[in-house]
Amino acid sequence: MKQLKRPARLAPGARVAVVAPSGPVPGERLRAGLDLLRGWGLDPVAAPHVLDRHGQFGYLAGTDADRAEDLQRAWCDPSVDAVICARGGYGAQRMADLLDWEEMRAAGPKVFVGFSDITALHESFATRLGLVTLHGPMAAGIDFIGSVRAREHLHATLFTPERVQRITTTDGKPLVPGRARGTTLGGCLSLLAAELGTPHARPCARGGLLCLEDVGEETYRLDRYLTQLLRAGWLDGVRGILLGSWQDCDPYDALRPMLADRLAPLGIPVLEGAGFGHCPDALTIPFGVAAELDADAGTLTLEEPALR
Repeated sequence: MKQLKRPARLAPGARVAVVAPSGPVPGERLRAGLDLLRGWGLDPVAAPHVLDRHGQFGYLAGTDADRAEDLQRAWCDPSVDAVICARGGYGAQRMADLLDWEEMRAAGPKVFVGFSDITALHESFATRLGLVTLHGPMAAGIDFIGSVRAREHLHATLFTPERVQRITTTDGKPLVPGRARGTTLGGCLSLLAAELGTPHARPCARGGLLCLEDVGEETYRLDRYLTQLLRAGWLDGVRGILLGSWQDCDPYDALRPMLADRLAPLGIPVLEGAGFGHCPDALTIPFGVAAELDADAGTLTLEEPALR
């Protein structure tokens, strides 16, 4: 698995577009998030349809075409330095193939931030644009608005990424001990399973350090997703695994034996409690960068800063 192209870091005055590729966005949370971004010295601009709600399917932030148009225009606008998703939910897969990826590639690299349902777009940005992206808090997310630690880690990643070149977890411990080197990738487990068989999907995670997390899933469903990835050969050759949060899933004591049963036979280091995903103080994890995982120490060390 090759390392991907790194976008440029941000500086005060940078213009940031906020888009909603997935679920509807609460207006008060969007306003709070935009105010926080302004406090960082950025120039945040909300996309035209960011507060839309689909007329028939209330779980979507507007029509597929409008959500795709917002992302397309933001990405291809030369005055925009970064695109930050407002929230996750569901809907990114519905609009991913409406984007003009050739035009987006021609627009050049820039920063892209999001997580949860945005996993589908992280995968597309990797396979279609060859670009490093940031799995991190979103502009209208409760984690971004409510957690100083989550904001500080994202801020450092965006402005001074060499400060967070070593990502250290506070509660991390080895499910399977050891060290491994590879290229970071991953996101929401259910989305990675759902991407299998789709156009431009990554064929496998070979050579990767795979980051996995999810929200609101019962243990048997998580078992199903992992088993699907295993049976499809998608985990063949993966170098190491980081397990993030499992918010609103079964209690971790009940979930842990299944994760060990599915992942330990791979014979690779597995770090649990890695502190990213659907949790209050979520760390920002760059995808597409070469790194070393030390499951015993609870660290992920990037070979170079996430942004240049």
